[in-house]
Amino acid sequence: MKEIKIIINFSLILILNSCASSPDDPDPWEGMNRGIYSFNEGFDEYVAHPIAGTYKEYAPGFVRAGVYNFFSNLDDFIVFINGYLQFKAVQGTSDLGRFVVNSTIGIFGLFDVATYMGLVKHNEDFGQTMGYWGVGDGPYFVIPFIGPSSVRDTAGWVADYQIDLIQEVEDRNARYGLVALKYIHMKSIYLDANEIARQISLDKYSFIRDAYLQRRQSLVADGNVENKKEEELDEDLDDL
Repeated sequence: MKEIKIIINFSLILILNSCASSPDDPDPWEGMNRGIYSFNEGFDEYVAHPIAGTYKEYAPGFVRAGVYNFFSNLDDFIVFINGYLQFKAVQGTSDLGRFVVNSTIGIFGLFDVATYMGLVKHNEDFGQTMGYWGVGDGPYFVIPFIGPSSVRDTAGWVADYQIDLIQEVEDRNARYGLVALKYIHMKSIYLDANEIARQISLDKYSFIRDAYLQRRQSLVADGNVENKKEEELDEDLDDL
């Protein structure tokens, strides 16, 4: 209980900081971030990636597909809540439908039946919800063991963690086992992308940072980044 209070207090501090403003320099903590990034790279190289590579090599494709569908279904629960918080009623209802269908007909989410029924998978989280309500990104931030984020998205990640259905599993060993499996599975998905980023960029840190920030901006704006920039430009011209 004490740990939960610490996490909640930390997330509140992050939210308050992110509300201040989005700095012109998106990475004012670059020195610290590069240090954490280097630590994460070492951890991935010697621990996470070997385990993820073994999992990817020896786990049959249908098993990995089932694991992906299972965690994707749990994620849909978070997605539908954040959809409603952004007043996306139709989308939120569709996401709730996905969760119900895949949790029942899809056998606890192991099979993605909902997609075949025309219920499209969406991407929403509390970081995007805060962005929808005008909370700025805040400084770029690299989370130890996790990777790229921002002050706002880190607070959002903490908030989403509280409603993640994995936290409802009472058996501690089973709960930690699910968290570990999700972590390794996600690492296995991005093994190839990580290698591509290393090969095509002179500065992998900057490449990942810029790609992350652009993608998050696009997600918050629902892909309408250019239109948003044009509107902001028109407003600036009107003020002149």
